[in-house]
Amino acid sequence: MFSKFRPNPIFKDRRDAGRKLAECVREYVPARDVLVLALPRGGVPVGYEVAEALAAELDVFIVRKIGLPGQEELAIGAIASGGIRVLNEDLIREVDLSETVLEQLTARERIELHRREQFYCGGRAAAHLTDRTIVLVDDGLATGASMRAACLAVREQHPAVIIVAVPVAARETGRELERCADRVVCVATPSPFFAVGSWYEDFSQTTDEEVQQLLAQHSA
Repeated sequence: MFSKFRPNPIFKDRRDAGRKLAECVREYVPARDVLVLALPRGGVPVGYEVAEALAAELDVFIVRKIGLPGQEELAIGAIASGGIRVLNEDLIREVDLSETVLEQLTARERIELHRREQFYCGGRAAAHLTDRTIVLVDDGLATGASMRAACLAVREQHPAVIIVAVPVAARETGRELERCADRVVCVATPSPFFAVGSWYEDFSQTTDEEVQQLLAQHSA
């Protein structure tokens, strides 16, 4: 599953993490017809470096995490383009979240998902995915809810191969993602895991403007 392991990694920032990830991903992708899909916002600086190293096309794939009220960083699920929704049923039962509240949270995230689709893509046509090698990139995996939603949505468009590629991940989350991806590539799976940001010296928030700049820079 994991191509390389480096104990207790500390990445300088997302761009540094992307360059290290590209070294691991390179051996698993063909010479052409590769599309790197980065999950905005944090996955875009990582994906930019991967796409540059592979000389591959770069685009964004919009996914929105559904956070637990009061603990928004804790994902109880995620949604993606195409009406895909992935839920952490065990956690939802544990916190006794009602169906009504869950639907309200989902509806709110769908509004933001649509806003980001318009902001990042505008009138640009969505990238063609059928029969291509798709490399799904984020800055790390904790619960993996957003990446699972992305995998399921991408799978519906019949790509040849789906590779999930991240700099750092919880080991069990990586194993779970093998059920929906053809390969999971990660620079490191430290244990204990802690949070994704713990493995970065600089984990400051990626802005919408930075996402647009990187997409334009790679396209140019």
